[in-house]
Amino acid sequence: MNGARFSWRDMDEPSWLGAAEGFVLSALDVVGTKDWEVSILFCGDEFIRNLNRDYRGIDEATDVLSFGMGETVTEGDEKIYISGDLVISLPACERNAHEFGVEPDEELKRLILHGLLHLLGMDHVDNAADEPMLLRQEAILAAIAGERIL
Repeated sequence: MNGARFSWRDMDEPSWLGAAEGFVLSALDVVGTKDWEVSILFCGDEFIRNLNRDYRGIDEATDVLSFGMGETVTEGDEKIYISGDLVISLPACERNAHEFGVEPDEELKRLILHGLLHLLGMDHVDNAADEPMLLRQEAILAAIAGERIL
């Protein structure tokens, strides 16, 4: 059984965490994972900028970072794959939504999917619409589009 854990910093607890969990679990099902655990941290620009600088050498805020762990642990009779951590800047999500002319809910879903695909080992050279990873991201988004988070 897949699972998701959420945390946040520099903000109050988001009221929509339950809906976010449902979306993440649906996305994990669509991509065919089994017994996966993912951790997602929602934060502001300053925190993600520091991570981006420290881990990627880019001294600016970004929208989503993925930190793969890729470790299997045993809990009782269950084996759980700890996939890693996603860090999502909610202010960057809002800016992206405005820039791309989409609802913040849709953009948050896109950022979650983007991070999950990186944890699955996918990558992209740029943000061109024909990048295989981004095509997969949009196909998954379309498959579970009816689920709202925000």
